[in-house]
Amino acid sequence: MKSKLFCTITAILMAVTSVAQTITAHPWQGKRVAYFGDSITDPRNKASVKKYWSYLQEWLGINPYVYGVSGRQWNDIPRQAEKLRAEHGNDFDAILIFIGTNDYNAGVPIGEWFTEKDEQVMAGIHEPKHMVDRKRRYPAMDKGTYRGRINIALDTLKRMFPTKQIVIITPIHRAGFYANDKNWQPTEDYTNKCGEYISAYVDASKEAANIWAVPVIDLNASCGLYPLIDEHAQYFNKADTDRLHPNDKGHERMARTLAYQLLTLPCCF
Repeated sequence: MKSKLFCTITAILMAVTSVAQTITAHPWQGKRVAYFGDSITDPRNKASVKKYWSYLQEWLGINPYVYGVSGRQWNDIPRQAEKLRAEHGNDFDAILIFIGTNDYNAGVPIGEWFTEKDEQVMAGIHEPKHMVDRKRRYPAMDKGTYRGRINIALDTLKRMFPTKQIVIITPIHRAGFYANDKNWQPTEDYTNKCGEYISAYVDASKEAANIWAVPVIDLNASCGLYPLIDEHAQYFNKADTDRLHPNDKGHERMARTLAYQLLTLPCCF
């Protein structure tokens, strides 16, 4: 009897342990992830030796497919997607999009999510079907606006990779970047040439979650990097000339935040 009871308890404990291990396993462990973005993602950017995706590769075994290019804006995402498809087809698990700060710097207008038209549609509630006048909205596919660019990019990705997880990462806070006389970027507490603050671009990135049914990680708020104060210059490339690009320490902080945020999201469906 005791032997049988012992075997039963052992089996239960083994089952509980197995379930616990399944629950605590990171859903992105060992996955193949494409990274779209700009200089903060670009492996050729020399502001840091290790990028946030390098840390995720080290900690979680994520196999990175990196397509970020310095200076690029949201209108480059379809090109990066085409390159991913050309090189890997459908043989990957998820896409992370970390872009937007250059749209702010370039003064890309925010724009609108939708255009509207008056149309007729068949309807009938507790009455026979009949034609009624209604307004209908369409995604604004305007490559000259920030929201339009996001619409174009996500429409492209949703059609190109309908089964894949797609995650947007908001732009992070930015301070001065003074490369030379032809590349002089003021701090985020100034508006850009179209009169917008960086927060408008962060907010639009977050709005895209509900517009396109994609999760958004608000790294602007959650990673804690705040280059506008001298105490946080330690996380960026050069305190006097580059508080736009995080250094290794800044990338590590972003990566730790992402590792926990990604715990809440499935990588595969």
